[in-house]
Amino acid sequence: MAIHLELTVERWPIAGTFTISRGSKTEAAVVVCTLSDNGHVGRGECVPYTRYGESLDSVCAEIESLRDDLINGVSREDLPRLIGTGAARNAIDCALWDFEAKRTGTSARQIAGLPSLRDLTTAVTISFGEVQAMAASAMAFADRPLIKVKVGGENDAERIQAVAQAARTSRIILDANEGWTDDNIVENVLAAAKAGVVLIEQPLPAGKDAILSRIPHPVPICADESAHGTDDLHTLLGRYDSINIKLDKTGGLTEALRMQKRARELGFGIMVGCMVGTSLAMAPAILVAQDADFVDLDGPLILKEDRRPGLIFQGSRISPPEPALWG
Repeated sequence: MAIHLELTVERWPIAGTFTISRGSKTEAAVVVCTLSDNGHVGRGECVPYTRYGESLDSVCAEIESLRDDLINGVSREDLPRLIGTGAARNAIDCALWDFEAKRTGTSARQIAGLPSLRDLTTAVTISFGEVQAMAASAMAFADRPLIKVKVGGENDAERIQAVAQAARTSRIILDANEGWTDDNIVENVLAAAKAGVVLIEQPLPAGKDAILSRIPHPVPICADESAHGTDDLHTLLGRYDSINIKLDKTGGLTEALRMQKRARELGFGIMVGCMVGTSLAMAPAILVAQDADFVDLDGPLILKEDRRPGLIFQGSRISPPEPALWG
């Protein structure tokens, strides 16, 4: 039976402005890959990431290049030999998971061989900004159990101290998005340790992080931009304590589950993160996040409005996706 492929570019306004050390954005631009036959529909969402040279056009072109393979029934296992890791493969892979679940009447969770899914606690994110503004945001989130704070500029020690004082009972993750340097990393790590921070994410640029093997880690350090897929993991030993698994980096749920298994074997802690996208992008990641030390899947909470049906958030708690959304 022939399979139909449809690509849609969607733009979802952000509630305000989302800022990291590399810049700001006011919308989430996503690509949705839809596979269907005469009675079943499977969808996958991805977020092109300019950090890796991706754009809406390039991602759509990558997916289009596999149109014939997809309509002829290519499998998830075939994808690695047809397309590299990244956003395009993520959209295809997740659409194939959803399509198989809908076609067989078996949940993605069951296909993956996982036990029943549980609710998760996600981090909520504070954008990078001036010290007082970030402290005010932290105070507004002071009742949340886990806060992720975007840093990566001058005077980060002040930001760290201000946020920690404003949200005294919350666990805090710092995400520098490659914004620190060899000259300030020790000062910033010590400030983080003094403030009780529980994790520091990607402090240095990928490929320029050799110093991490020579300095103390009073706070565990997590690889994000340095960790794309399973084959990268051996290069991170001795430098990083944890890895951030994002489906838009790994190229989908299939590789993310493989990467998670191997990371545990190597002794890494695991964070499951996301780009800023809708609930459709978060839903497959919830399967990986069932075995994660830190969950950062608050993308829909950053948007002005999420797609419907979407994931159910109650404060920082996320419930597993309903089949109408994905899986």
